[in-house]
Amino acid sequence: MSYLTFDKKELINLEYSLSREVIRSNRAGSYASSTIIGCNTRKYHGLLVCPLEEMDGEHHVLLSTLDPTVIQHDKEFNLGIHKYEGDHYVPKGHKYVREYSNIKASYLVYRVGGVILSREIILISKAEQVLLRYTLIDAHSDTLLRLQPFLAFRNYHALSKSNLYINTRYEEVKNGIMSRLYDGYPGLYMQSSKAGEFVPVPDWYYNVEYLEEQKRGYDYKEDLYVPGYFEFSIKKGESIVFSASTSEEAPAGLKRKFTSELRQRTSKDSIKGCLLNAAQQFIVRKQDSTEIKAGFPWFGAWGRDTFMALPGLTLTTGDLPTALEVIDSMVARMKQGLFPNTAIKGTPAFNSSDAPLWFIRALQQYEKYDPDFDIWKKYGKVIKSVLETYRDGSSGVIRMLENGLIHAEDEGKALTWMDAEADGQLVTPRPGQVVEVNALWYNSVCQALLWAEKRDKTFFKSWSPLPEQIRESFVKVFWDPERGYLADYVHGSFKDFAVRPSQLIAVSVDHSPLTSEMKKSVLDVVEGELLTPRGLRSLSPKNEAYKGIYEGSQAKRDRAYHQGTVWPWLLEHYVIGVLDVHKKTGQGQVKKIYDGFEEVMSLRGIGSISEIYDGNPPHYARGAISQATGVAALLRIDEMIEGFK
Repeated sequence: MSYLTFDKKELINLEYSLSREVIRSNRAGSYASSTIIGCNTRKYHGLLVCPLEEMDGEHHVLLSTLDPTVIQHDKEFNLGIHKYEGDHYVPKGHKYVREYSNIKASYLVYRVGGVILSREIILISKAEQVLLRYTLIDAHSDTLLRLQPFLAFRNYHALSKSNLYINTRYEEVKNGIMSRLYDGYPGLYMQSSKAGEFVPVPDWYYNVEYLEEQKRGYDYKEDLYVPGYFEFSIKKGESIVFSASTSEEAPAGLKRKFTSELRQRTSKDSIKGCLLNAAQQFIVRKQDSTEIKAGFPWFGAWGRDTFMALPGLTLTTGDLPTALEVIDSMVARMKQGLFPNTAIKGTPAFNSSDAPLWFIRALQQYEKYDPDFDIWKKYGKVIKSVLETYRDGSSGVIRMLENGLIHAEDEGKALTWMDAEADGQLVTPRPGQVVEVNALWYNSVCQALLWAEKRDKTFFKSWSPLPEQIRESFVKVFWDPERGYLADYVHGSFKDFAVRPSQLIAVSVDHSPLTSEMKKSVLDVVEGELLTPRGLRSLSPKNEAYKGIYEGSQAKRDRAYHQGTVWPWLLEHYVIGVLDVHKKTGQGQVKKIYDGFEEVMSLRGIGSISEIYDGNPPHYARGAISQATGVAALLRIDEMIEGFK
């Protein structure tokens, strides 16, 4: 395939081009995102979207977009594009687009008569700054370039509306202006490498529509403020770099900065290059922590997702120091042996029954890459606090039963990865003894004993009898020899035997409570009812509760979220099972699964893996356009394939 390259025919077809989105983030936590033709279809799109810790800790859209206009012989050709009511697109800049590629930077080429203009976008690695480089590739007459900024200055979950409180004043700075629409926000410095003229024409642009928000049943109309426009003369072969930043820049260094940043980019000319590039973008460094963002554009740092994704995002790429930074940042947030799963406006939610067990698994994987690292010496106290919390029931929600298994229940709260709610009701509550939680519990206790055997005799002696009890109880409680697979959860006398993929965790953990025959049987059932080219269905199509399409209102989507929707992250655990059970004979299937994602790179989230996919063919991409756990799973699978050699 021609990687991440699109031609005129594809670009001018709005149905095609508006369904393909680009996102670039940096280590400061900022991002830039839009469609490949530059038409925003989400409220989350923007050229500069920054986390503002001083306000609410969430991301805010400062610069929504920048419309370029080419002027020759007093004729104006506006290359921007915005959607208004009734599928009305104004201006229609997509008519002039001739080529798009995203091998290193977002690169778009326009042609207007004899004028050929390119636009490249780079998000600076460690600062709240985006650079756009415009190059006049060809022209036969004097040419002017006009750049018109559309400002939002609002939380990325909200929408901007025209108002009388906006600050329309601006401050002149070197080669540009600084604008701050509302108190509490940082100033937005808009500057260019070449001195031009800023013409103040303050105005609101009303009812700009976001197609994807409309499809999702949300408010989708926004008013954007334009302070005026910048205008430059530009000659054939000349480049002008435009900067939008929360701090003032030295214009003379903008061209060098753009070139330097471009050199550092990982080339996305293969599926591996795409995955490596995507993996880097989930790592966010703050003053006091290093985090893994769960997904783009709207997810934050989630405890469960952090530990699930960490091995794929950091260990497979050789970035072991970052892995430890992330782990240490999460450990600092622990409370009573639990990790926060989400943080809403700074308030952590300790509502995950499995995140601490994924933490232990992440350490288990880390040790494989750094065998000399003393896990118990550094994290032994933390590991013991986790296990004791589960055993003693000190959290009030999670407790060990007399049979050694873990029971987790909190009225009205979902404690597992299947946590969707619709109309105030849990869709898949799964109270009691949950299959993946108990598989991870067994794995954690076994691994902790291995670490402690020669370092902590008291712990070792106290916990040694437990693994065998857990294993026997796990098989007795979850395994059904007639069905040939595991119950999803057990609550009192009720056993839920809906065919779901969580049972794969019992197959993939290093210390599994299952025999080889049981693993093979589970894999056969999963392959027959759940496996798709994009991941594992969250529920078998044979189940009457199955929902194969994820679309519509939020309530409708939430009801489908774990009732048949496909999740790519589960492929890692399926592949581990296939290679464990089938050995070399399973390698061909694994390679086929991985290669099948090559076409995904040029679909919805360009160069990345979407959060979820429809359960029904053709398995359209849904949810967030780039998800950490999915990217991590593919990198782990790639590493396993490399191991074949």
